[in-house]
Amino acid sequence: MNRMDFTPYRRSTVGFDRLFDLMERQARTASGDNYPPFNIERRSEDAYRITLAVAGFREGDLDITAQQNLLTIQGQKREERHDGEMLHVGIANRGFERRFELADYVRVEAADLRDGLLIIDLVREVPEAMRPKKIAIGGQAPLEIVKDSNGESEAA
Repeated sequence: MNRMDFTPYRRSTVGFDRLFDLMERQARTASGDNYPPFNIERRSEDAYRITLAVAGFREGDLDITAQQNLLTIQGQKREERHDGEMLHVGIANRGFERRFELADYVRVEAADLRDGLLIIDLVREVPEAMRPKKIAIGGQAPLEIVKDSNGESEAA
């Protein structure tokens, strides 16, 4: 088992506890189960796509749950009846659960099942108050027009 020690980083950083906990948890639980296979794609600065190969699953067999910072995808295959005797079973007929940790402000925008691929589009929407703003040095705020009690305009 690979154990990562983040103690030196924890001593010199503030507010990154969640990130270090996530990395340690991933290292502990890396079981090697790669079913179903998936891709993660960055489509633009604030858009991502997760594509899972879920051949044989129907829409009703899949459940997608988005919580704060966690996306869970579950698949449960139904029992299929075959008229003949199966000589070889090479197509996986098992359920799965795949979890993805999401960064703050990342939400699921859409999900689609097409050609055996489950496509989940994600978008990062940073609130306006959290976005960087340019501050003018020595700049003055523009004057606004204020009306007095008589309805006459005067510069404030």
